[in-house]
Amino acid sequence: MRPFGQEFEFARMLGFQMVKRGDGRCRMAIDVERGRHFNPQGVAHGGVAYSLADTAMGGALTSELPDHLWCATLEIKFNYHVGVGEGLLTCDASVLHRGKRIANIDARLFQHDRLVASANGNFAIFAAPLGQ
Repeated sequence: MRPFGQEFEFARMLGFQMVKRGDGRCRMAIDVERGRHFNPQGVAHGGVAYSLADTAMGGALTSELPDHLWCATLEIKFNYHVGVGEGLLTCDASVLHRGKRIANIDARLFQHDRLVASANGNFAIFAAPLGQ
């Protein structure tokens, strides 16, 4: 399984941490900080949770793909249940179904043992460009 998560700058910039990945599952986390991740309304910007879920979902899928196949997000339905505050935000993503070209992936985000958001998405599966 190829590395995933912290080796790209976007994940590092936001502070994502890879917790566990394999067998079509991925757990990632971020320590949400007031001065770094909050919006003017006093909660974490919605893009933080969405980006964590999108990245974890890709991590779940690529954990079961051979190196010559890549994936890309086609669409994600994201539900925010409550505002995200300071502290550890975790995302558990798992592949529900994988076909030859499309996979469906589920994600649940928790903070302080509370479900704060959920997502379901479809990801394209395709051959990596030559030389990659």
